[in-house]
Amino acid sequence: MNRFALVCAFLLLFPIFAMGDENVTIDTSRGDAMIAEYFRVETARLQDACLAEIQSADDWRESKQQYRDELLEMLGLDPPPERTDLKPVVTGKVDHDEFTVENIQFQSRPGLYVTGNLYVPKNVAGKLPTILYVCGHGRVKKDGISYGNKTHYQHHGGWFARNGYVCLTIDTLQLGEIEGIHHGTYSHDRWWWLNRGYTSAGVEAWNCLRALDYLETRPEVDALRFGVTGRSGGGAYSWWIAALDERIKCAVPVAGITDLQNHVVTGCVEGHCDCMYMVNTHQWDYAKVAALVSPRPLLISNTDTDGIFPLDGVYRTFESTRRIYSLQGAADQVALNITAGGHKDTQELRVHAFRWFNQHLKGDDSLIEKTAVKFFEPEQLKVFQELPSDEINTKIDETFVMLANSELPASNDEWAKERDAWRASLQEKCFAGWPKDAQYADSREVFNVVNDGVRFRAIDFTSQESIELRLYIVERAELDRRDLVVLNVLDAKGWNEFLAEMRVGFEKQLDGETLPSGDAATFKQTQRMLKSTAWTMAYVAPRGIGPTAWDQSARKQTQHQRRFYLLGQSLDGMRVWDVRRAAQSLRAVEGFTDVPLWLQSERQMAGVALYASLFEPEVTRLDLHDLPRSHRDGPFFLNVTRFLDLPQALAMAAERSRIALYGDDPAAWNYATQVGELLNWDSKQLQIRKPLADDAE
Repeated sequence: MNRFALVCAFLLLFPIFAMGDENVTIDTSRGDAMIAEYFRVETARLQDACLAEIQSADDWRESKQQYRDELLEMLGLDPPPERTDLKPVVTGKVDHDEFTVENIQFQSRPGLYVTGNLYVPKNVAGKLPTILYVCGHGRVKKDGISYGNKTHYQHHGGWFARNGYVCLTIDTLQLGEIEGIHHGTYSHDRWWWLNRGYTSAGVEAWNCLRALDYLETRPEVDALRFGVTGRSGGGAYSWWIAALDERIKCAVPVAGITDLQNHVVTGCVEGHCDCMYMVNTHQWDYAKVAALVSPRPLLISNTDTDGIFPLDGVYRTFESTRRIYSLQGAADQVALNITAGGHKDTQELRVHAFRWFNQHLKGDDSLIEKTAVKFFEPEQLKVFQELPSDEINTKIDETFVMLANSELPASNDEWAKERDAWRASLQEKCFAGWPKDAQYADSREVFNVVNDGVRFRAIDFTSQESIELRLYIVERAELDRRDLVVLNVLDAKGWNEFLAEMRVGFEKQLDGETLPSGDAATFKQTQRMLKSTAWTMAYVAPRGIGPTAWDQSARKQTQHQRRFYLLGQSLDGMRVWDVRRAAQSLRAVEGFTDVPLWLQSERQMAGVALYASLFEPEVTRLDLHDLPRSHRDGPFFLNVTRFLDLPQALAMAAERSRIALYGDDPAAWNYATQVGELLNWDSKQLQIRKPLADDAE
């Protein structure tokens, strides 16, 4: 007896699939074209909306703090972390004829160490203008020992010190003396970062904020004349700190910004790690980050053939930013500097940056005479002789953004309040990328055929602009009154199994699909089930699966998921929308409007179906197989674990729909079962059962 027979015995309707060939070559041309157009349309939507509501200086003044609060949230800094004791330590000094370098470390949070070099001119008279220099990705490593990217960029600190500035050059998380991780989604498959609302950009922003706190304690530093600069990754961190903290009076981000069109459509995202990006909950384009520096002096600096910060996007960002400066009567405080070259730290870029700081922090417009030169060996600038045992740099992604409190409610009223708050948070913070007030054309029947007593039809529907999906319906040929329709939500494995079954009776209708070997036994079981019941089985493969699968290479799969993330979405979050639209389209088919609807799925897609049920009315039941115990293993939605995890979502769903959950760890779902006890659910409302075997005897 196979799994389907067991399900029929319990009226659980597990999908009627059998394993087919898994290693098949898929034609992805349709999916590639679809997703490219989708990214273009969605990018244009965000691009058009960026700062469109700002038409006057008053508009900007009224909105600026809200934008800053949103940016703090998208960097994981809301609520704001406690500004704990920095515990600064100078571990050594290096001498030069014109300046001294102090090798320093401080803790931006307990155990989160920041290593840096403080360049202080000799013969200091009074307090000096001070530059925070944030480093790009310049690895310096010898014999397995990391010296920090501060040693790579030391020539900038030296120049500032030789020209009358204090300069603090700090290491970044990934390339510092303690080597943390920037590349969570880029190359480590840490998609749970999305769930937590975590980005390594937030750590860099926080370290910059605390670096300013440290500089304010130094007697040589004029805290009213802070500037910030850096290139590449350092250019990005310059944006974060300048946008967030008005202690920065002058900024020169170098090769650190372009717009969504370049990142998403042109493909620059594929050349950038996660430290370049906020979690785009509020669906910004990057000109809004730049505008937050206004009306303070800002020089946007770039080269003309930089492949990962292309000139057209840099210029579009500058134009949008200049408009906000102009509304405030400060057009002369923002400038664009373009020099020749690729993505390199060139002397031409440095000279313009140095002159900008001299002009705005020192009132000095004289010529630049001294060049930026490296004076020291990396060993001289190293902070730690032995790395601290209490460091959390290497695991900061686990704690930087807090997880939700999962305590059980104490009463029905408390549950209702929490549930409603979760629902609002899901809509506003996790699924804000769903279409709003969209109008769709009617769905279209593609084919409707009968073979050996089974009716098989397909209906194409629009999930959202540029996303066209197909809904398959299987039922008894002459069925005129349906007792039940089950919508099966397919992942890639489920899609392959579906094809293996349906090609037996309907190979012609599946023309164009890459078909696995047919499974006649399962098709016969389907025939018997349909003959004896008034049930209809429906199937949908959300975007990126089956008919709309795109490039299957690991790189493209990763980078397309990151594109969704940049747009303030997640691939799984938009698949929830696809399931909602499939349910809506199914109800719109003649004869299905009032038929009880069940949802059914497996593995990570079971989580997608679960969340779809929270937003669709009258889902009578869910059958969920191998549902992940936590969002840590998917599905991946922006910010979700800041509010709830899968056990809490299961409780929300079970309050609305009956659920049969198949899994081997009932204790993982204690939260939901205990909520059921609090609310006095019927014993059938949430049933947790052992997994069904594929080939039970």
